[in-house]
Amino acid sequence: MQIHENLSLRQYNTFGIDVKAKLFADFTSVSQLQEILQYVHHLSPRIPRMVLGGGSNILFTQDVQALVLKNGITGIELVKEDEQYVYVKVGAGVNWHSFVLHCVQQGWAGVENLSLIPGNAGASPMQNIGAYGVEIKDVFEELEAWHLTDKTIVTFSAADCAFGYRESVFKRKYKDQFVILTVTYRLRKNPIFQTSYGAINEELEKMGVKELSIAAISQAVINIRSSKLPDPKQIGNAGSFFKNPSISKEQYDQLKNEFASLVAYTNADGTMKLAAGWLIEQCGWKGYRKGDAGCHAKQALVLVNYGTATGKEIYELSEEILQSVKAKFGVDLEREVNIR
Repeated sequence: MQIHENLSLRQYNTFGIDVKAKLFADFTSVSQLQEILQYVHHLSPRIPRMVLGGGSNILFTQDVQALVLKNGITGIELVKEDEQYVYVKVGAGVNWHSFVLHCVQQGWAGVENLSLIPGNAGASPMQNIGAYGVEIKDVFEELEAWHLTDKTIVTFSAADCAFGYRESVFKRKYKDQFVILTVTYRLRKNPIFQTSYGAINEELEKMGVKELSIAAISQAVINIRSSKLPDPKQIGNAGSFFKNPSISKEQYDQLKNEFASLVAYTNADGTMKLAAGWLIEQCGWKGYRKGDAGCHAKQALVLVNYGTATGKEIYELSEEILQSVKAKFGVDLEREVNIR
């Protein structure tokens, strides 16, 4: 066990923001986590605790006056199966894209549309990650989490997680109260292909795919994401910074009359989901740069750190974008990225 003081978190967040953690420790098991917590409690009983996964959905705007716990629990285990499904338990510290590729290789279907999403498996239910018509709630079975106060392992079902659009109980109600240890996914033996969302069909055609497979869909998604989204190893970013907002059909009709090329999709409840990237682009932000903080040239939904931008500078840019979209369209954007 090693506890670091005033450690830079630059290498632990995909924005590459250089802030310091008051205390930092990584763990690879529940027993190691308990040992760290017990030791730090004696050292500094009142210090807050924060769990860090892949650091791909967070923007640090200041030093973290807390014990930062880096989750490194690994392992992929087939725990049971039936005629239709396999149930696969994954350590929260497993890289998400590596897990997706493993599933594709094994012929386990359901997460291929979620290829190349940055971060670790433990964050997938926390954020209810989604892309190309698929969300984690569609394949989620259960998760195990350590309650930091009660010091017990709690099992959460899908209902317990209260999944919403990029939402779960872990983002608000139980924020910083639990450490997700493992997540169990329910994956299909016989795939149901999802290709209607985005440019998947177009990419499959470009690839010359004659027979649809989960491997082909995964590769198509990888190709699309690689062409539009910057690699965090080259340009600091956290993927989509804003959620796609939903508005009433009445408001949509009014906007459509004024902006003929408005991009939107119909939600199950009849409301309309707008493409946040389109709204931001129409306000002139795509490719904008001020110092090292900017809006990506290929995808307006992605804010980037070109080198030494501070979290505050990126946050201030996001605030300007929110205000301009509100002024032009009367639509409130919401950040998808967690702000600390």
